[in-house]
Amino acid sequence: MTLQLQTPGDAAISVVAHVIQLSVAPVFLLSGVGTILVVLTSRLSRIVDRTRSLEQQVAAAAASSETLNDHLDTLHRRAHLINWALTLATLCALLICGVIGVLFIGAFFRINASQIIAVFFVVGMAALVGALLNFLREIFLATRGLRRGRP
Repeated sequence: MTLQLQTPGDAAISVVAHVIQLSVAPVFLLSGVGTILVVLTSRLSRIVDRTRSLEQQVAAAAASSETLNDHLDTLHRRAHLINWALTLATLCALLICGVIGVLFIGAFFRINASQIIAVFFVVGMAALVGALLNFLREIFLATRGLRRGRP
């Protein structure tokens, strides 16, 4: 029976492997937030295109149409909500990146960073909830006209 001693390099590798294991869940969360950002950006692009189209129609009309102006107001409110959702989702993504970074920094410098990680994660989740709530409000605003029978 031979006795193998663990070298300092082996210990360092196991620490890095453990940190990578801990960072897998935040990386998956980051992937999901990235997908949400793509959806939000796409919706904002469609809102901007529709707004430009309606603004051209209003400019071309001799008298400003009340219906077009109402529709433009709704589009501006939708754009505002999507902007907030994008801002909060981006903040969430940045905080999750911070969680991953602090995990590695804490492991490399042997610092107890659990409180920082917890704060970043909780604030990131709050930002994600805020982003989703703004997204939901925008969807309700977008579909309100459909429920009333407007185009």
